[in-house]
Amino acid sequence: MVPTASGPSIEFEGVWKKFQRGELHDSLRDLIPAMARRMMGRTPPKDQLSQGEFWAVRDVSFSVKPGEALGIIGPNGAGKSTILKLLTQILTPTRGRCMIHGRAGALIEVSAGFHPDLTGRENVFLQGAIMGMRSREIARRFDEIVAFAEIEQFIDTPVKRYSSGMNARLGFAIAAHIDPDVLVIDEVLAVGDVRFQTKAFDRIKEMCTSGIPVAIVSHQLDRIASLCTHALLLDRGSVVRRGTPTECIETYLHNEWSADPSGGSNLATTIESIEMEHPGEPVRSGHSARFLLRGSVNPSGDGPRTCAIRVREMNTGKSLFAIATSECGVELPEEGPFEVAIELQFNVPAGVVSVETSIWDRATHRDVARGPAATLQLVEGIRFAGSVHMQPLMQLVQPRVETGRSELANAVESRN
Repeated sequence: MVPTASGPSIEFEGVWKKFQRGELHDSLRDLIPAMARRMMGRTPPKDQLSQGEFWAVRDVSFSVKPGEALGIIGPNGAGKSTILKLLTQILTPTRGRCMIHGRAGALIEVSAGFHPDLTGRENVFLQGAIMGMRSREIARRFDEIVAFAEIEQFIDTPVKRYSSGMNARLGFAIAAHIDPDVLVIDEVLAVGDVRFQTKAFDRIKEMCTSGIPVAIVSHQLDRIASLCTHALLLDRGSVVRRGTPTECIETYLHNEWSADPSGGSNLATTIESIEMEHPGEPVRSGHSARFLLRGSVNPSGDGPRTCAIRVREMNTGKSLFAIATSECGVELPEEGPFEVAIELQFNVPAGVVSVETSIWDRATHRDVARGPAATLQLVEGIRFAGSVHMQPLMQLVQPRVETGRSELANAVESRN
């Protein structure tokens, strides 16, 4: 049971939601029997599935309190957007209950409600009113909204003449300046160009840290990791993991990696395991770690005889590095078991990374089958900013009289 909150909050309690596949009745021949069954009371109850229906959300419960930000992740079709539509009352649940206590701000399809024949100015007031803002409040925030959207010169132009980027910026600016009690966000973290995305993300981060309850759906895992206090991983409408963003993202990526592709059962190469030399021990950023890859080659099997490894950042899903054994001069045997010793220098910031394995086709440059993965914790070494550790070497040198050689060349020579 999700507790009822007295202040601003989000509640989702035992919610189920079903949908009908295809059309309900695409012919008179289908319609008449359906009506007869309904009149005779032979149709299933509303909260049970009938023919052609499926559960988009299955028994999902969570709550979000002030100061909390919930990230909802999962593959396409997992039920993420359906949950947000239930929260914003676009849909009603089949079973259970969901509600928002307080005025909700929804960053969902931010420019979808614009009237094309109205000017930007008129749409600001229209959208603000739809979102529950009073005219006086809209007028007070108007200059701030327009300045944030960066369309001052076009504010009195009909929005049908706006570019898609201008529409997105104005829609986001309106939605992001309504001072809601509760914030609901659905896939708007990539709005506009790169510069505006950074600006929009900073605004969302400011709202998320203001103490209001926030629920976010996004495929941008790095945004979920940096914005949210906890997370849910959904699959086929059900919660398969709840916990910290890092925990849910790690489960999601490992499930996605191991699920597909399988590559079939008659492959020539099989990867059995990848083991770290000192499993469980953290590695300092900029230092190396060793792994042992074990497998076997079946001469009667099909497919390539090349393995690959990929290093992936767990909190974002971003691939940091990938290489095949053949690129390192390692050719697998024609038959029998094999072991490949691997050493990697992790010149990346602290965090959690996944070392994934696969069977690699050199001809198509694609994975034909996926193998096991190992997880590695990187801890801070030399503190630096950026995404790549450049292994800096510095020393203080004394000024010298000009000799035709640069001080840098002298320093490098003395170091070597």
